[in-house]
Amino acid sequence: MSDLSTARGVYVIAPTAFHDDGRVDEASNDGLTDFFVESGATGITVLGQMGEAPKLDMAESVSIASRMIKRAGIPIIVGVSAPGFAAMKSLTAAVMDAGAAGVMIAPPNTLRTDDQIVTYYAQAAEAIGTDVPFVIQDYPLSFSVLMTPGVIRRIVQGNPSCVMLKHEDWPGLEKISALRGFQKDGSMKPISILCGNGGLFLDFECERGADGAMTGYAFPDMLVDVVRMQQAGERDAAHDLFDAHLPLIRYEQQQGVGLAVRKYVLKRRGILASEAQRRPGAGLTATARAEVDYLLSRVARFDRRAGLGGARAA
Repeated sequence: MSDLSTARGVYVIAPTAFHDDGRVDEASNDGLTDFFVESGATGITVLGQMGEAPKLDMAESVSIASRMIKRAGIPIIVGVSAPGFAAMKSLTAAVMDAGAAGVMIAPPNTLRTDDQIVTYYAQAAEAIGTDVPFVIQDYPLSFSVLMTPGVIRRIVQGNPSCVMLKHEDWPGLEKISALRGFQKDGSMKPISILCGNGGLFLDFECERGADGAMTGYAFPDMLVDVVRMQQAGERDAAHDLFDAHLPLIRYEQQQGVGLAVRKYVLKRRGILASEAQRRPGAGLTATARAEVDYLLSRVARFDRRAGLGGARAA
């Protein structure tokens, strides 16, 4: 099994492909898996927030995750966040039996104090099994739970099975520096830090000590290139490529329509057969689609992958 505590590169957040009538589109999900691998992804995270996991039943969740694990040939992390530990335990057991590398757990929005947060993760680790590697998802803009660097250190140090942080706080650059400082002074064990937020701050997150990205921007192949360039010390080249995509990254990061933008672009790239979301879900207006097309045309002036010629022809 992969050691997620040393994971680097890009773990792509996978959307879930649906037919227009809401059925799971297995063929498109297979195509997504192949595309992520071909793009150079280090791993894939499935059933995350942008994977519409709450809209899936247990059987669908296990089927989607197991199919991706079998097909990908790279480490798969599975989101198992749930209102209660019983559902979390059942899904974790199923996907770990299928060969998952680990699971990701987001905090419920009822947590308010530092002690509540630390206790929740200790109880979650016990519920799923202390031998199961798990990832902390730190996304206060969505979950309304504020984790200070000190709280994250307490979770990491208190749970040997905690191996990774999905960092999605913003502003969050100083948090990365603080956590790497804890690691340097020996007060926190080494863990992988992969960053989300659609890649919005990836350029400087890598420079602050992040190991890469865990997000689902519709050009994961670009994210792979940026992380690779940063790790090779090619700072200007990494920023040039990132800057070319930044207007589209910003547009995709809008709350409420971000997934619709992502699925629309993936359809335009020839990866998804449909941009459908399972209801409830907000689609794009004709005006919004035209704006995305305009942004793609501008990105294509620097990166030909945005030229809508199809991902595998890029």
